[in-house]
Amino acid sequence: MYLIVGLGNPGDKYEKTRHNVGFQTIDLLSDEYSISVDRSKFKSLMGKGRIEGEEVVLLKPLTYMNLSGEAVREAVNFYKLPPENIIVICDDIDIPFGTIRVKQKGSAGTHNGLKSIVKEIKTEQFPRIKIAVGQKPVYMDLAAFVLSNFSKEEERILRMEIKDAKDAAATIVRENIQDTMSRFNGIKHEIDPPR
Repeated sequence: MYLIVGLGNPGDKYEKTRHNVGFQTIDLLSDEYSISVDRSKFKSLMGKGRIEGEEVVLLKPLTYMNLSGEAVREAVNFYKLPPENIIVICDDIDIPFGTIRVKQKGSAGTHNGLKSIVKEIKTEQFPRIKIAVGQKPVYMDLAAFVLSNFSKEEERILRMEIKDAKDAAATIVRENIQDTMSRFNGIKHEIDPPR
């Protein structure tokens, strides 16, 4: 069994923000694999189903980003999952826009949702799929940036990134983390140059 966690903030006002790409990826997985994510459990919305024959739980924590680890800990303890079967999908401001980055493990960096998960489950040894959301302008506060919406042009690229993240999560479940990293870490979607 795999736990696939998409990070984000609950509520309509956050729905299309940079911080909510994890939620958007869970929605895409939910649609593609017909897994309803509508049960309230583990301080989250969750759904249980199968991806490529493997049992999965899709999770959207409702704790707000900075407390995401509380929801993840409850689910991990309930299902008694090893870290390598926990896949976390989140936004990333450091990787180039148009890309995703699949990692086997690693530090939380500046991401408060990842920090909360590491603190609560007491390990960094879980796979994560990071979705590029653009780099923060110098004049802008980090919190304001990640809670801002995408431009129309950015949204076009983002849709491709989220599809890649969805496919990467399914590939981890179906195959393994190494093949997933090889396949997805080199993909780059470009914003069309102005004409």
